Amino acid sequence: MVRILGVDPGLRFTGWGVIEARDNLLRHVADGVIATDGATSVPERLKALHDALTVLLEQHRPGEAAIEETYVNRNGSATLKLGYARGVALLAPALAGIPVCEYAALAVKQAVVGTGGAAKQQVQVMVRRLLPGATLRRADAADALAVAICHAHHRASRRRWDAGTRMA
Repeated sequence: MVRILGVDPGLRFTGWGVIEARDNLLRHVADGVIATDGATSVPERLKALHDALTVLLEQHRPGEAAIEETYVNRNGSATLKLGYARGVALLAPALAGIPVCEYAALAVKQAVVGTGGAAKQQVQVMVRRLLPGATLRRADAADALAVAICHAHHRASRRRWDAGTRMA
């Protein structure tokens, strides 16, 4: 069994979710959102995000982490700030010695809903189905749990593939 931290990074709101996975059997552990104060400077907000992620890592002790990749939108400034938050989300588990994987939003939707074109609401419905007890206070937490689910599924498939390759 492995404990996985999923993160949906954002400078204003960063969703996080922790699950336990044994092959394709999943169990919800915790989820929530890290909010930063928009009135403070970007460096202060990034520090607050790092500090909160560090506490989560210490509290939940995940064995692996999965982070959603950044999508590029028309607002270059917003994309850049999202990239800053994503950098912190990648760095915090790496500094703790936790392996980190990255997944595009399309891959996450495909793994959770079955289609890359799924709407946010469809993702939330499937996360609730797959993880009874998840609180999902904000869409960001649901997205983070979806990233963790995606990683769990990819991880299980990779383990089966590796086992089959060794046997051949």
